[in-house]
Amino acid sequence: MTTKRRQAPGMSRRAFLGAGTAATLAAGTGINLGLTAETQAATIKTSAHVVVIGSGLAGLGLVNRLRKQLDGAKITLVDAKKVHHYQPGFTLVATGIWPKGKVSDTNAELIPPGVDWVQEMAKEFRPDSNEVVTESGKVLKYDYLIVATGLQLDFGQIEGMDINRIGSKGLASVYPGPELAEATWKAMDEFRRKGGKALMTLPATPIKCAGAPLKMTFMLHNRLEQAGMRDRASIDFHSAISSVFSVPVINQEVLNRWQQANIPVHFRSKLVAVDIDAQRATFEQEDGSHLVEDYDFIHIPPPMRAPDAVKNSPLAWQEGPFAGGGWLEVDPGTLQHRRYANVFGCGDINGTAKGKTAATVKKSVPIVVDNLISLIQGQSPKVIFDGYTSCPLLVREGAALLVEFDYKDNLTPSLPGIKPLQDSYFAWLLKYRLFKPSYMAVAKGRL
Repeated sequence: MTTKRRQAPGMSRRAFLGAGTAATLAAGTGINLGLTAETQAATIKTSAHVVVIGSGLAGLGLVNRLRKQLDGAKITLVDAKKVHHYQPGFTLVATGIWPKGKVSDTNAELIPPGVDWVQEMAKEFRPDSNEVVTESGKVLKYDYLIVATGLQLDFGQIEGMDINRIGSKGLASVYPGPELAEATWKAMDEFRRKGGKALMTLPATPIKCAGAPLKMTFMLHNRLEQAGMRDRASIDFHSAISSVFSVPVINQEVLNRWQQANIPVHFRSKLVAVDIDAQRATFEQEDGSHLVEDYDFIHIPPPMRAPDAVKNSPLAWQEGPFAGGGWLEVDPGTLQHRRYANVFGCGDINGTAKGKTAATVKKSVPIVVDNLISLIQGQSPKVIFDGYTSCPLLVREGAALLVEFDYKDNLTPSLPGIKPLQDSYFAWLLKYRLFKPSYMAVAKGRL
């Protein structure tokens, strides 16, 4: 599928080209594209053993940086996964824009020489004795631990859900992986040809890439329009919470656009069951009653939580809003564990108010490394993370909103010519063409 190149609305050709140049040179911004020269970081001598759990973007970025900045340290990476997926590309696969082959690489190509890769999953954390136990029973002692496990998709909270049937009977979910993202596109493509009733959903838990359910909704609307079938289809969005996005100004912008697109939103309407064969969904309402809806297409972002190894460990939040999901108890600024000083968290696992995106990882990986180095040197962590999060919110093929914000819901635009509430071709181009090179630079420790 090809996308016609067009200039961003409200942006001159000179400004458009200037913005592209600025994007490649904007070192230090949250969405730096990774096309600048690699920064040479100072190294320190240490014999410390640092164990990193997880080989997602955070884990890979961490071990690559640590390998360069710690002279003499033993660095161990723990994860059984051999294939690394570019998860920000899943929505592009699931909406027919990218082939699935563009979102997979191998961990072996991304893990630097000198890192001990234990190809097992972590099963148990024993922070009181500075130990991690793998699924085979191997006990790893550490001086410092960085938890970057990512999160757990908890489809089990939805009665009747079977991810193996995604792609059939109108069942869709962008999250589980490339193959099922491709299957989701198959279901969406079939729906846009026939029309009918679509149900789009949002769970009550924190989720990674919180914009993905919105992107899928916008793109479904767009695909129906392209097929000349929008008047033969309905789209309803069911949110289990009282909003569709955590940043109020962006939430309102999305709701305004959906009102214009005739996409009703039902708040406090939580998907609790799905009958795949009957194509019927059950939603629990705020008053405890249940609403049963037939559908021809349904997109299901599952509830999400911490993996069991973290959730059932002393490292998880013991009380407060993050305790239920078992999220890692870290200080939101330093990303250091609040009770175990030699433990840090990075990425989706962290129990913080914001920050389950690749852009968050890009900004926080060097902060974790710098603060760990301070600790190794006998100093307190000094660098503070502001909660930076970025979401290129697709609104149609060829246009997106570039949403950037922090813990306090402040909009933090970092590129000239890009307005957070104005969709543009350039924001689309960032998502479509340029963010993966930036992502890979982060994974290799170059950003």
